[in-house]
Amino acid sequence: MNKSILLIFLFISQISFAQNNRQNIRGVVADKLSQTTLPGATVQIVNTAEIKGTVTDEKGNYLLANLLPDRYELKISYVGYKEVFIPNVVVTSGKEVVLDITMEEDLKLLNEVVITANRKAGTINHLIPVSARTFSTEEVNRYAGGRSDPARLAANFAGVSAPDDSRNDIVIRGNSPVGVLWRIDGMNVTNPNHFATVGTTGGAVSALNTNLLKSSDFLTSAFPAEYGNATAGVFDLGFRNGNTQKGNHLAGRADYRPGSYH
Repeated sequence: MNKSILLIFLFISQISFAQNNRQNIRGVVADKLSQTTLPGATVQIVNTAEIKGTVTDEKGNYLLANLLPDRYELKISYVGYKEVFIPNVVVTSGKEVVLDITMEEDLKLLNEVVITANRKAGTINHLIPVSARTFSTEEVNRYAGGRSDPARLAANFAGVSAPDDSRNDIVIRGNSPVGVLWRIDGMNVTNPNHFATVGTTGGAVSALNTNLLKSSDFLTSAFPAEYGNATAGVFDLGFRNGNTQKGNHLAGRADYRPGSYH
């Protein structure tokens, strides 16, 4: 009876010893300079067949639990910081290992960044100080309901309105549409529109092909002296140079619908 009790006691002692033979590595991961904790840092054991790791909590604490007595190599990594390798971390069965870790920021010298300003609201003519802006042919073609007409695009600008949708006459700051000056490549044009009325500057359909135009200026007031005949606004347009070495062609198709223009 006494032998049986002794065997049972020895068996329980061996089980308890086997269970308590493991130990932990724990600590805090922090910034080396500011000593602020780093939540989300990765702590790994890299010199074992099975890589074991953990992530620091919101307070920067980590815990590697249930480790067999051995020598371990730790790898600590965190975004924006240099990786830290700690070799020969000795784990024994008799004492928990408390290892606080500090990390340095990973500073990298990058190439310089060149920023170029784009005068979107500026003008091609540098003699125009205020109350003008430049528009491109792409803006004219993309403007909804603009019918590839610069005048209908300008009706969307501040201080400009279109009194009649059937014509492209525009009212600039309350002035009469008759006072609008059209200028193409430095030459004044009376009215660049089809079905125009005598003495007006607008019409039902624009005679300008936007595929031939380049970026141009639109003025609403404070005209330089070269626009002496304008009292309401100015369209200072210009033609593109085009391709001098190769011919280009553009073809399109319009489906007929009753009441539509082609």
